[in-house]
Amino acid sequence: MTIHILDDVTVDKIAAGEVVERPASVIKELVENSIDAQADKIEVEITAGGTSFMRVTDNGTGMDMKNARLCVLRHATSKIQQVDDLMKINTLGFRGEALPSIAAVSRFTLMTRPQNADLGTMVRITGGSTDEIEEIGCNIGTTIKVEDLFFNVPARKKFLKTTTTEANKINDFIIKLAFSKPHIAFKLINNNKMTITTPGNNSLYDAVECIYGAKVSEELLPVELVDEDIKITGFITKPAVIRSSRSWQTLIVNGRVITSRIIYKAIDNAYHSLLPKSGYPFVVLNIEIDKRTVDINVHPQKAEVKFEDESRLFKAVYTAVAEAVKPSGKQQLSDFAAPIADKVLHIQTQENPPKQAPLFTAPKQNMAAAVTRQNLDDFRAAQQQLHPQNIPLPIEKSAKPAENIVRENPAAMDFSSKASTQENKPACPNDTENMQEAANLLPIGQIDACFIVAQGPNGGMYIIDQHAAHERILYDKFAKQTDRIAVQPLLVHLILDVNSAESDLIEQYQSTLYELGFNAELAGQNQIRLKEIPADIKSSEAETIFREILHSLAQLHAPTPQEIRHSCLAMTACKAAIKAGDILNIAQMKIILNELARTTLPYTCPHGRPTIIKFSTYDLEKMFKRVQ
Repeated sequence: MTIHILDDVTVDKIAAGEVVERPASVIKELVENSIDAQADKIEVEITAGGTSFMRVTDNGTGMDMKNARLCVLRHATSKIQQVDDLMKINTLGFRGEALPSIAAVSRFTLMTRPQNADLGTMVRITGGSTDEIEEIGCNIGTTIKVEDLFFNVPARKKFLKTTTTEANKINDFIIKLAFSKPHIAFKLINNNKMTITTPGNNSLYDAVECIYGAKVSEELLPVELVDEDIKITGFITKPAVIRSSRSWQTLIVNGRVITSRIIYKAIDNAYHSLLPKSGYPFVVLNIEIDKRTVDINVHPQKAEVKFEDESRLFKAVYTAVAEAVKPSGKQQLSDFAAPIADKVLHIQTQENPPKQAPLFTAPKQNMAAAVTRQNLDDFRAAQQQLHPQNIPLPIEKSAKPAENIVRENPAAMDFSSKASTQENKPACPNDTENMQEAANLLPIGQIDACFIVAQGPNGGMYIIDQHAAHERILYDKFAKQTDRIAVQPLLVHLILDVNSAESDLIEQYQSTLYELGFNAELAGQNQIRLKEIPADIKSSEAETIFREILHSLAQLHAPTPQEIRHSCLAMTACKAAIKAGDILNIAQMKIILNELARTTLPYTCPHGRPTIIKFSTYDLEKMFKRVQ
């Protein structure tokens, strides 16, 4: 085997293969160069997904003829001068590979003019070979045209996707860049149609609204965390606004758009049980970190970076997102409702439009003054029916199982007793306060004995899934108990047949199950004895619930203690909650709404299903064709 040195043409095409993967790679490099040139207006135009034509125009500093000649040479750059500069880079580009790599596999034209020059420079290159360099008249800034990408590398061209897919890749990247640089006005023209435009007013919120519309911007939650040398800002959405992929999640580190598994994992953990398995919320996180602790020179396209202390970054991102998604004390239950459908920004043309009187109105006087003794007695009765503390929770009347003994303070059964301890107080300790809080959403009735219908504080209609809402209430109640969950011992122990895998699970997680209210022990070969169960579930359902918990534990791969606890509590809350078909009265509905508003994460049940959705007045008017 003879070793020989490759010719320049082959070298250029190999290098192009690392940098230029598809049309979106070209746009990325060209737009990043425009940003480094301090442009505040950047226009991108593509045809046929960028495979036949791409043009990037900016109003940046531009170049004279000398620099225009140099910029298309390999490893020619104005960004760094020596190796030490790699640890303190302030620009997006630095290698000097992009333009020669792009020019090697396309018909490439560069037109540029600095501010103090009368004429600009044009450089035309075909497949890596320079055709001409001449002076021309052009605008201040730089315009680069790339035509017939991969015309001389047909093997690469056949691996491109459809023009629609390639255009979508470019679209996604421009969106991410617009979020990373909200002070720059971006435009994307695809097949002569304007598809993206941002104001460039340095407002990330306005950029999000311009791209995703009012539906997403109305559901944004601000993120902010400052911790020594880490600063995190940006926006996330409420759990109700999700998509099936991460494509609309944007991570920015020191001004650079990246992807990072460790940051994505922190975001997922912060949302935890708020999302279904296939759902991803909208995220834009701008992370500023000491440049010396980040290595950006680890990926050919600079799409990934390496962090010196990943665990510290993970904790910072997790804390920032978890604090943002947590409801503030000023929010009311109506603020957590999911929107029902895509909406356009609605602008009222009349200064004082007439409003139709609602069918149901809440009393305008102070609720506390309107509450009578009978109201409070009814409220207590309904509350006791919803929360008998340690009696299983069917809404319809049922006989209390004779074999169950509740190990609790008897004072907890009396909702008016002052002798109740803090642990045994009901979730709503002040009846008058509860009646006041219920004014935020006024329950009207039920649909199919499954959904609660309520009127909002400013009109509109809210629909609450009674099972999902009560599931969230119970989950929070269980999760807040630092000691062992309240239990009911069984006079007649349950003897369950188990297989060897289930037996191993019980032995492995016996202490954890005990803390969560299930006192189980081995009672022989392939048998266990269940002696105690959580107080909130029926003894008749104990075996089913316990087996489902074992099944969910078996599905977890190397579960952490937190994952085991969540899985068990979510299953217990699900089985103990009121079900579809349980008929509620108005007072009971009010209690559910009040207690849901008090939970830490009222958006969804522990399995990620929404608890409440809203139909605004405008939505209803549009459905009935009262507005266009």
